[in-house]
Amino acid sequence: MASKQLEGYTARPCSETRQTEFSRAETVLRPGKDYRATLSTRHGDLVIELYQDQAPHTVNNFVFLALHRFYDGVAFHRVLADFMAQTGDPTGTGRGGPGYRFEDEFHPALRHDKKGVLSMANAGPNTNGSQFFITFQPTPWLDGKHAVFGQVIEGLEVLDALTHIDPQRPSGVKPDVISRLAIVEK
Repeated sequence: MASKQLEGYTARPCSETRQTEFSRAETVLRPGKDYRATLSTRHGDLVIELYQDQAPHTVNNFVFLALHRFYDGVAFHRVLADFMAQTGDPTGTGRGGPGYRFEDEFHPALRHDKKGVLSMANAGPNTNGSQFFITFQPTPWLDGKHAVFGQVIEGLEVLDALTHIDPQRPSGVKPDVISRLAIVEK
């Protein structure tokens, strides 16, 4: 945690064992706190600012799962050039989730307007679970369909290094994984 983007932040303790099945996300966000996440890969770390004020339910879900180590060891199962990198499915198939779904949460100021936007992946309206993606460039056609809840503020070069995986064209290439997803607050 030597990042300048994390100065003044304190690590939230995680559960000792990894859990991947839940009936719902319990409330874990603390009022008046700002949250960031560090997503670690073999290529380096992404530091992500989370938008808890504009997307409180979505950020709470993400933080809840991270605190239960849900994302640790999960593959980037879909990484498409000039589009996005998707992860968050513990099965690695693109069809898995945490055992529950929750409603879309859109904020008019949050858009898919640049590289590094953190957004929920879904299978249609109100089908959010654990899967999320990070954009490689502006993707405005996703606005109003996928809930934006954060932005990469450090480590954009790590996105460029992720192994490209297209589930529609299996190549036998081994996907990159999230080695650790840690949450900090201030």
